[in-house]
Amino acid sequence: MAEIRPFPLTSAPIWRYKAGMIGLFDSGHGGLTVFRALTERFPHIAFAYLGDHANAPYGNRSSDEIVALTARGVEALFERGCRLVMLACNTATAVAGRRLQRDWLPASGWRGHNIIGIIAPTVEAATQTPWAVSAPQYPQKYNTDTIAVFGTRRTIASGVFPEEIRKRCPKVTVVQQACPELVAAIESGAPEAEMSTMIGGYVAEMLEGNGGHPPHRAILGCTHFPLVEHLFKQYLPPFTRVLGQPEVVADSMEDYLHRHPGYIGAPAAPGVPPMTLTTGDVARIEPTIARFWAKHPAFARLDERPVVAAASA
Repeated sequence: MAEIRPFPLTSAPIWRYKAGMIGLFDSGHGGLTVFRALTERFPHIAFAYLGDHANAPYGNRSSDEIVALTARGVEALFERGCRLVMLACNTATAVAGRRLQRDWLPASGWRGHNIIGIIAPTVEAATQTPWAVSAPQYPQKYNTDTIAVFGTRRTIASGVFPEEIRKRCPKVTVVQQACPELVAAIESGAPEAEMSTMIGGYVAEMLEGNGGHPPHRAILGCTHFPLVEHLFKQYLPPFTRVLGQPEVVADSMEDYLHRHPGYIGAPAAPGVPPMTLTTGDVARIEPTIARFWAKHPAFARLDERPVVAAASA
């Protein structure tokens, strides 16, 4: 069993934080691609981000460990004034999302709070079917397209994308492709030529597994992959629609908040960046975070008061 490092205790009183923020929880920093898209799409809304860098990666942990860590991260954001928390991690969403929504949240005492994930809006976009519609509907029940899913080993092994896609489009062909080395290559800043070769191999393997037939849509089912979306497009035909999660999630959040305006609480203060927290060491994670967002808001440890930095670009 992998070691679980305890979350830092909250030393700053809750009143220091704005009530009504929207929080994003991630096992590390891939979710920053989604977080950035949301803060840019909704500059008037106050957001908070928590990366569990002290316990990352989640991919080699048991399901029970992932559920426990995700619940602790969500609660830490609830404690800081977030009423709505998005799991900005495909692994956390696939493994823990349903259990937290169904079992943990009702018993947690956090009335009026909610948890959502990033898989639902991705499936909605891929199937052109609202998440609430979990049975085949005309015309999607006759859809015979091919959808490719690229993700980490853990997300692919969960089978959540094929399961949810086929509920809505039972005749769709879903081809999954694990990309086990790509996350590490992105985080280490590998040369683009190296990552291009790697992605070309994954696309070729996916095509071989589908008898050489290219997909109509391709889901980039990892929040790291938007940073190399252009490389996937190089190896996929022009007619393949590549679905990157930052844009898809931002579109879905716009619709969600239109239907649930009560979760729009604290307005974002002009010139003040969103709250960005980590369970890990800020200095150690800074170089990697900068690869995801060069002018990102300054991070603080979970047990510290967030640093107010200049507005990010």
